Amino acid sequence: MIAAVFGAIALLLAGPVPALLARADWSLRAPRAAMTLWQSISIAAVLSAFSCGLAIASHLLVIGPDGRPTTSPFRQADRLGWPIWTVCFGVFFLTLLIGARLIFASIRVGVRTRARRALHRDLVDLLDHIDRRSGDGTLRARDVRMLDVREPIAYCLPGIRRRVVLSAGIVDRLNRDELTAVITHERAHLRARHDLILEAFIAVHEAFPRVIRSRSALDQVRLLVEILADDHAVRASSRRTVGRALVNCADAVAPQGAMGVGGPSTLTRVQRLSDNRSAHTAGACAYVCAVLILVVPTLAVAIPWLTELSRLAGSL
Repeated sequence: MIAAVFGAIALLLAGPVPALLARADWSLRAPRAAMTLWQSISIAAVLSAFSCGLAIASHLLVIGPDGRPTTSPFRQADRLGWPIWTVCFGVFFLTLLIGARLIFASIRVGVRTRARRALHRDLVDLLDHIDRRSGDGTLRARDVRMLDVREPIAYCLPGIRRRVVLSAGIVDRLNRDELTAVITHERAHLRARHDLILEAFIAVHEAFPRVIRSRSALDQVRLLVEILADDHAVRASSRRTVGRALVNCADAVAPQGAMGVGGPSTLTRVQRLSDNRSAHTAGACAYVCAVLILVVPTLAVAIPWLTELSRLAGSL
């Protein structure tokens, strides 16, 4: 029963719940609370899957007083019956697969993304077209690079040697205030390390099998990190200025691994800037839900592991 409950929770948090939450319009007015809720759902989905696996393992491996298994998984087939044993073993194998895929995806995404950014960072440093002895002080900042191309380009490269990359074409489109808003937007990504949040969600997305996972979580988190950066730019300028900058940068491109100011979410973000409705109540409820969603799976994983570790330590 315990395994079935946690298995159902993992399935719900991996698919239907993200799809339902992605339709909620309050999240655009309370992006920080919504981001917290999305993170708790993602963590709880993984923990619930592991809790399901631990519960099944307790049926396949009878644990003795010393915390060690007293029988093999295959011997439990006669006790449980082959149909139930097959289902339990299949779900347990799926749990192990999710854990392995999560580790593999985290390493792969991290290594590939950082290698790609390092190569691209060296390239933009070589192609930088800014004369730092004169010109606009905004562009003379140490972390800003400008490429001498007419195509609209505006993005940032996170990391230890972070960069904000613009093109001459996008600089010519923007006035001073709008350019400052764009640079502030990109620096907000860099300071908050939104790239790490996205990497974590990509890893979780790839860890679950395609038939049960939902892309809604990944798409919504990508939108929320842009909204959070927009809000930071608004505090440094105004809603009108940020809105104009977003419209002018709507067709700006960014390479893979970078975080651009433009993109398909521009219209939604511009419309949001004209919405002055508050979502304090919804935000508070989101924080409460985030805590509640995390409590049960976390305790279900932590308490059994701590108990077994203490039993093993006592038997040594």
